[in-house]
Amino acid sequence: MRVFLCILNGYLLGSLSPAAFFSKLKDTNLREKGTGNLGASNTMLVMGRTYGILVALFDIAKAFVSVRLGSWLVPTLACAGILSGAFAVVGHIFPFYMHFRGGKGLAAFGGLLLAVDPFLFFILLAAAVGVMIAVNYSVGAPMTAAILFPLLYRLRHDDLFSVIIAVAVSLLLIGVHISNIERAARGDEMKVRDFLMRHLSAKEETVSDDVK
Repeated sequence: MRVFLCILNGYLLGSLSPAAFFSKLKDTNLREKGTGNLGASNTMLVMGRTYGILVALFDIAKAFVSVRLGSWLVPTLACAGILSGAFAVVGHIFPFYMHFRGGKGLAAFGGLLLAVDPFLFFILLAAAVGVMIAVNYSVGAPMTAAILFPLLYRLRHDDLFSVIIAVAVSLLLIGVHISNIERAARGDEMKVRDFLMRHLSAKEETVSDDVK
């Protein structure tokens, strides 16, 4: 029963999709545009930076809250928090009311990390961003975070079940990003440095117009 409470809490919170909400609000079908995913990155690509940031913050928050709520609901279960957070990621990727087709889970994964170990979150964030820029593909971020998370988590935490959950949720994140790796290998994935330069150029043009 305690385990079921953690799973239900995490999955239901994780299934909440701000990307789907904004998609309906703006009458824009994210399934048919950009990468076709209901996540923060595709929302940013299709609907702009503001909506993308809002979606990312909400997705991070829902996983963060699910971890804290799981620990509060079942304080005697050492893995309650990370189990709830892991199922928030599952709910984000496989929401029951959208035919189990959601986002890729990176932001929710970030919320899970932030809640279970803030220090580890910032270490993995720095590593993920560094690798992403180095390889020039956004898929470098989730793959780096997913590979390093269970390894570093094991060094800082002793609970066996929590470590197993860390491994499982990392494997899930890797699995859903396989298609991104394949696109990157073909050169079809958007290049990160090109994206950043394009946005920097747009900002410079805006500033120049304001000066004029």
